[in-house]
Amino acid sequence: MLEQINFPKDIRESSIEELKILAEEIRRVIVDIVSKKGGHLASSLGAVELCLAIHYCANTPKDTLIFDVGHQAYAHKIITGRKDSFTKLREYKGISGFPNPEESNYDVYISGHASTAISWGQGIAEAKRLRKDTSKTIVVIGDGALTGGMCFEALNNCGHSRSDVLVIFNHNEMSISYSTGALVHYLNKIISLPIYNRIKKELDSFLTHLPSFAYRLVKKAKKFEEAIKGLIVPGIFFEELGFRYFGPLDGHDLNLLIPTLNNILSLKGPRLLHVITKKGKGYSFSENNPEEFHSVLPFSISTGKPIRLIKEGFGEVMAKKLVSLGKENQRIVAITAAMAKGTGLNIFSQAFPERFWDVGIAEEHAVGLASGLARAGFRPFVAIYSTFLQRSFDQIIHDVALQKLPVVFCVDRAGFVGEDGPTHHGVFDISYLRMIPNMICMAPKDKLELEDMLEFSLIVDLPCSVRYPKGESYVLGKKRSKITLGKSEILCEGKDICIIALGSMVKEAYEAVNLLQDKGLSTFLVNGRFIKPLDEELLDFIGANFKFIVTVEEGILNGGFGSAILEFYEKRGRLGGLSIKRLGITDEFSTFASREQLLEIYGLDSKSIAKRVLDIFKEESALAFSYYSRRR
Repeated sequence: MLEQINFPKDIRESSIEELKILAEEIRRVIVDIVSKKGGHLASSLGAVELCLAIHYCANTPKDTLIFDVGHQAYAHKIITGRKDSFTKLREYKGISGFPNPEESNYDVYISGHASTAISWGQGIAEAKRLRKDTSKTIVVIGDGALTGGMCFEALNNCGHSRSDVLVIFNHNEMSISYSTGALVHYLNKIISLPIYNRIKKELDSFLTHLPSFAYRLVKKAKKFEEAIKGLIVPGIFFEELGFRYFGPLDGHDLNLLIPTLNNILSLKGPRLLHVITKKGKGYSFSENNPEEFHSVLPFSISTGKPIRLIKEGFGEVMAKKLVSLGKENQRIVAITAAMAKGTGLNIFSQAFPERFWDVGIAEEHAVGLASGLARAGFRPFVAIYSTFLQRSFDQIIHDVALQKLPVVFCVDRAGFVGEDGPTHHGVFDISYLRMIPNMICMAPKDKLELEDMLEFSLIVDLPCSVRYPKGESYVLGKKRSKITLGKSEILCEGKDICIIALGSMVKEAYEAVNLLQDKGLSTFLVNGRFIKPLDEELLDFIGANFKFIVTVEEGILNGGFGSAILEFYEKRGRLGGLSIKRLGITDEFSTFASREQLLEIYGLDSKSIAKRVLDIFKEESALAFSYYSRRR
């Protein structure tokens, strides 16, 4: 069937039995492509019937469909004009792994962070009300979204304002790791009550066979349903927030889902349809291990095993070191936000379950929780991806830095993360953390230095951040010098030009120095180590001995490490006598591509660094020669 399907209008004449066949064909395509390209597999497999049912019942794109975190939207992409380009999923100049309005008018937002979509949907619905637009607004969220505060804020206001929004709550008991929190357990309790499900089955059978105009005839049924809920479901959570609640329904049963959705779409006001799906459905390996198959590298379909294994990532290095430190120091505790496995902290949680918290998709709370633990005398390590740590910016300032509390932020996935693209690149943390008073910011050059910085952070009674990249860890050289507050490390002595590299860029710069040596350029290479405080003594030495200085960082240049160097020399009144060039990420949201491709695109791989440094040296030397010639 899939060969005949290009857009949602093509499925609306199909029978439900044909849609079931289509669902299985789409699953096979998703598994096939993701096995080659990598991507978010389990979530999208679980939402195939749901995507089909929404497009079958709603008049998209006139009716607005918004996904909260688009990692469940692959089926949506396939039937909205991107079937052929799906073979280039997450490839440079291919299609994004998330919804993207630049690709299709069926996509409304680039959605990569959770708990946002109900707010977006309410805003669009209210705009439609003001324009007297009667089209529908549909928001799809997962149960992980309900661990985030923004989602509750939106539910509260949407229900209060009586906004015309249909929220479809796709409940599979997981966000990325298994969902945590009281509400998730409460919802699981609802759907596991036998009496509730027996009554719901009979009610759903009755209601879904009614035509939409007949809903006015079912007030008594409605009252009966509410009475039963009131007896057996404590709180009636969503209805207390002002939403008309429907469900839970089997999210894979199109015979039930489609007539129910048709009826619910005919109603007005805030509504919530609760569907139960199986994450990873249709592919046995992902069904049995949905956390492992949430976001995958290319894998063998027959075995489910990755084609290329990462031996030991930087997150795993961090977690192992933290376990080692935790054995010696009972005050060490660890916190993450729905990323226990992704950050490596599942290792710590197994060793010290009573000293570990996974707060769900609630980064703000994670930092607030750390603040309380630190105030009470513990040493919290908060491991969150750089892109998600952005969400807790105010808590870092107000709850931690202002209070001078020794919380350590393990900033995972700092820099380019590759194929996940602009919603996930960790390129802003240098800028947004170094501006905060009382914050110490570090970036290790390799795995050994990461371990040393984690240990060093325990002797500092101020907030610290340690940023490290995605990918396989490595050791750079044999030298291992002690970490001292605000002190950099000299890696290569040279006389022509100075390169100050930070973190992941030290390896690329080190290789560039060897290339420059072959070109006859003698380079002084510094491992920056500290973004804040800077090594002022070494910078004074560099300023007195080198005219040409190049900084290299895997972060946005605006307000970044290179900017900190410029600010230092400006304070010293030395900018006039120095030529300082900053290499990093320009003022834009970087696209999706492999990390290696992105480094090359932005001139941050070793070959590009060597070429740019050589060009800078030649250009500046020529300008200086011309200037002095004219002076004579």
